[in-house]
Amino acid sequence: MPDADKPTLLVIDGHSLAFRAFYALPVDSFTTRDGQHTNAIHGFLSMLLLLLANENPTHLAVAFDMSRASFRTREYPEYKGTRGETPVEFKGQVPLLQEALQAMGITTLEKEDFEADDILATLAARGRADGYRVLLVSGDRDTIQLVNDDVTLLYPNTQGVSQLKRYDPAAVVERYGIRPEQYPDVAALVGESSDNLIGISKVGEKTAVKWLGLYGDLEGILAHADEIKGVVGQNLRDQRENAERNRRLNRLVTDVELDVELDTLAAKPIVIDEVRPLFERLEFRTLLERLAKLVGGAPNASAGAPTAAPEAAEAAAPQAPSSQSLTGQALAEWLDRAVAAEPAGLGLSLDVLEGVVIGAGIATTTESVRLSWRAGDEAAAPFEQWLASASPKIMTDAKAQLKALARSGLEVDGLVLDTLVAGWLLRPNLTERSLADLVDVHLGEKLPQADPSLLVPEEGSDAGAPEFAWYTLRLAPVVLRALPESTRVLLAEVEMPLVPVLAAMELRGVTVDHGELGALSAELGDRAAALAAAAYAEIGREVNLGSPKQLQEVLFDQLAMPKTRATKTGYTTDASALADLQESNPHPFLGYLLEHRDATKLRQIVESLDKAIATDGRIHTSYGQIGAATGRMSSNDPNLQNIPTRTEDGRRIRKAFRHGSDYVELLTADYSQIEMRIMAHLSGDPGLIEAFNAGEDLHRFVGARVFAVDPVDVTPLMRTKVKAMSYGLAYGLSAFGLSKQLRIDRAEATQLMKEYFERFGAVRDYLRGVVEQARIDGYTETIFGRRRPFPDLTSPNRVHRENAERAALNSPIQGSAADIMKIAMTTVEAELAARGMSSRMLLTVHDELIFEVAEGESETLETVVRERMATAADLLVPLDVSVGRGRDWEHAAH
Repeated sequence: MPDADKPTLLVIDGHSLAFRAFYALPVDSFTTRDGQHTNAIHGFLSMLLLLLANENPTHLAVAFDMSRASFRTREYPEYKGTRGETPVEFKGQVPLLQEALQAMGITTLEKEDFEADDILATLAARGRADGYRVLLVSGDRDTIQLVNDDVTLLYPNTQGVSQLKRYDPAAVVERYGIRPEQYPDVAALVGESSDNLIGISKVGEKTAVKWLGLYGDLEGILAHADEIKGVVGQNLRDQRENAERNRRLNRLVTDVELDVELDTLAAKPIVIDEVRPLFERLEFRTLLERLAKLVGGAPNASAGAPTAAPEAAEAAAPQAPSSQSLTGQALAEWLDRAVAAEPAGLGLSLDVLEGVVIGAGIATTTESVRLSWRAGDEAAAPFEQWLASASPKIMTDAKAQLKALARSGLEVDGLVLDTLVAGWLLRPNLTERSLADLVDVHLGEKLPQADPSLLVPEEGSDAGAPEFAWYTLRLAPVVLRALPESTRVLLAEVEMPLVPVLAAMELRGVTVDHGELGALSAELGDRAAALAAAAYAEIGREVNLGSPKQLQEVLFDQLAMPKTRATKTGYTTDASALADLQESNPHPFLGYLLEHRDATKLRQIVESLDKAIATDGRIHTSYGQIGAATGRMSSNDPNLQNIPTRTEDGRRIRKAFRHGSDYVELLTADYSQIEMRIMAHLSGDPGLIEAFNAGEDLHRFVGARVFAVDPVDVTPLMRTKVKAMSYGLAYGLSAFGLSKQLRIDRAEATQLMKEYFERFGAVRDYLRGVVEQARIDGYTETIFGRRRPFPDLTSPNRVHRENAERAALNSPIQGSAADIMKIAMTTVEAELAARGMSSRMLLTVHDELIFEVAEGESETLETVVRERMATAADLLVPLDVSVGRGRDWEHAAH
């Protein structure tokens, strides 16, 4: 235990920890409105507040590198030479960090010709000599050599700077098997890749530690080098200069001349008024609140204290308030008080068992309540009334909880924010998929319970619905502030209204005929078996048609077919490569193989659908609102979007999807050529706009322009070519890709693209401009403000860069199409409810909506659907909606 009578000197390696914070926190989530990146500053200061609270230092300083040049680079110019250029997003953050530290009254130090670690070493030596307890914070392992009975190293783990591993001498021995002062000898032998220090070939950490155990230190090892046998012994003798040089360079300097005495590093009172202007400029409201609590003040008033008092330690890392169990009148009074205290909304999280609600947690920023719920319990009436009221509520993963509320007979209104949806809009390329992920990324904390799934908390667990509600409420302002204004509008007006719509659709499900699917599955099984037998007959033996290794042997050895693309395990046998091979070198075996694959894959789709039919005779797919960076929704368990649309078997599957017994038919509606209409709008191309506004066949119109013929003279082949090109160009299709897709030579494809762009120049200009603008901005944006970041547009890796360019090209078009579909869904659902109609929306598949039609409502439903879908966006061209009706999904096709 540390000596309580000793003063505590805390010294932090500023550059090391700032870099750690930079790579631990997402750049795109920490940017001010004027474009200043702040993730390194935010992560560093968050860590600093924890240190001040938990360690209560009496003296402190932060050391920075002045430059990469030092006495070490003079001796060895290659020192740290493998480190890349400083990321552009990091540049400018260190001066702001130093400004923040100065505002907090914390001394910063740097010394020309030395590194920050040398400053740490010097202050550690001074502190030990003067009777201090010394704490060093650094992500550089060279500082392990400074550890002793009076000096402890706090080393960040691999996840960033929120967790620090405490290294005293015992911890060093436990981790490395050596004393702290021996660590530089290990590093000298092994080398240090981050410093570009090359060690002894084939000498790893275990070997180095073994040698130190035998010979004491590096000097002793080198003195006995002739006694060490084998290749490593010879390497040591041949490369001893490497180890000697490394040891000279990794020895930290303990007597750097500094312009400060330890007394001048005494912790000074932190004055909130001194800090607030910079923190507000950096948009660090949460950090300002934490700092105010730490020093015993409030963010909007001056406050100061010499150091963080012990009782303030928990305030720096906020802990969920103790929850109280309330029912009846006490709950009603608490809710009235809480609603008044939190006008933006209360946090809400549910306990769910077997799909129904059994309890809930409701939270303000300072209080939380836990309540049990069961149907008919009068004591829970205030909770039910509050749920059904318009009082704002904030949840995480709201869709799943809304379904549980509906199953429990509970009405809910006033959902204003789902932090999971908001977090996805902020970081659409990344993978925060739970409350724990969000808290980790945006608050830099860990949930008391690692997995906040919607389950009854385990007995003895220290977290549950009240804690989850409280964390959800804390997340809300952090994520909302980080969103651009246009994206906040998208969240409020498009994504949040969609959440209850999707929940309702998932609960409704769609009727599916088990017998129809069973018959089709059996038929596909017979077909697959017959195709397999025919394939075996062609080669005179049976093989596993699903084994790439066996197929390689048959195709490239036995049948001596041309090789496909090389892979690590031979040559690819994927569907695309084999289709190309069959096109260029047809063989009956390959034909049967491809047909067998199609039949087998389709049977798997049919079986997955059949297994998903619930006891009510309906399939209840789950819609993924978040996940796709474009904003497109997915369908899962089962996936309804992989059902073929243009094959006879696909039509057979859709025939199994039918209306329920209380309804008379299905109605389907989808947008016609929505992506090309968005292309016309975004590019402003007069030719495309003319075609759509005139109601002409787009591809015939484009074909007439490209091929310089009258529209009536555009042949089906011409139309096919321009259709493939029109859609392909929006996805970055090259002349090579177009030639491959249309089975024409590259010269013809190149000429086709040239003629297209000569007649539709605004499309060419738009496609060029969207990528270049994204390269400048770092993101693309849809018509409605949905942003998608593309950091790889400036990647030095050509493959990554070109992939990003292709994705950026189409992202505004795909994203706008997704936004329009979501707006249509919410407005149609609202109109049906406003009219009191019984017809209901069941499914969304790609750009198509499927409805179940109540008796007597067919015409009205069609009118509502057409009007609401057609007016979902105000474009330069009309949105055309195709509608069909029938007894099943296939017969309702249009």
